Amino acid sequence: MSRTFNSSTRYIQIAFNHSIYEVRRILPQIPLDPRIIIEAGTPYVKREGQNGIRLIRRYWRGLIVADLKVIDGAQEEVAMAYNAGANAVTAAGTAPKETLDYFSQTCDQYKIFSMIDMLGQDNPLKKLFALKNKPKGVVIHKGRDEEANPRSIIRYKDINKIRSKYDVLISVAGGLKKESVRRAYFNGASVAILNIVKPTDVNEGLSDMTNFRVLIPSILKEVGQ
Repeated sequence: MSRTFNSSTRYIQIAFNHSIYEVRRILPQIPLDPRIIIEAGTPYVKREGQNGIRLIRRYWRGLIVADLKVIDGAQEEVAMAYNAGANAVTAAGTAPKETLDYFSQTCDQYKIFSMIDMLGQDNPLKKLFALKNKPKGVVIHKGRDEEANPRSIIRYKDINKIRSKYDVLISVAGGLKKESVRRAYFNGASVAILNIVKPTDVNEGLSDMTNFRVLIPSILKEVGQ
């Protein structure tokens, strides 16, 4: 199973945001496929730490993203993600330019895929312009709290703006469901990020009560080969 990202591949990224119990119950149901990325989500990492990422690696031989949203101290946090078994790590687009440059440089040194999450950034392309060291990936992200605002949208228009200047892998996130995956690809994304949600969550995503052995193959039909 390849643990490298391919710019010509479409992916679905399944994000775990709750607990190790959720990972232990659900992850074995997800078929190993090179088009699937497993994410150790930010709340999950805050709750479970490096051991939470290591647990995902124990169950998953494919690609893993550690959604750390690095805001400072890039070298140490990238090393944490790498040592825990992640293939990619995120930094927050709100971080200082110096942090983001150091972040991408450190990721290259560890041969780990660098991704900048543009949550809260009105002009992701401007942010990229300012960087000496460009990331390998960019996340166009409508936050979970933003889902409560009916006028808040995923800024798909930023995808083509970025692609016109940089050859980076672009992910989109923001309340995506199975039915949203095709639209993400239609608008130029390479990765559609879907959160696993509980019935009590106010956010959209994939219900943790779903039969993932059935659901994931049906979503992969939208991905193609």
